[in-house]
Amino acid sequence: MSKYKIKVDKEKCIGCGACVAMAPKTFEMTPDGKAVVLKGELDEDIVIRQTAEACPTLAIELEEDGKKVFPEE
Repeated sequence: MSKYKIKVDKEKCIGCGACVAMAPKTFEMTPDGKAVVLKGELDEDIVIRQTAEACPTLAIELEEDGKKVFPEE
């Protein structure tokens, strides 16, 4: 269980697949070419954070304890 609440902003997602390559237990691509967050056992929190930081459009949003922690506003 991740400490993060993870969201993918569908408007920002360009479907590059970097998130799936970096964190395959956390993300998958849909038939329309957008990333979604999987349910169940996810990748380690450090991997999830690194994946969010690597997203070229910053489409992955992370919240911790109800507060947005990435990307910073």
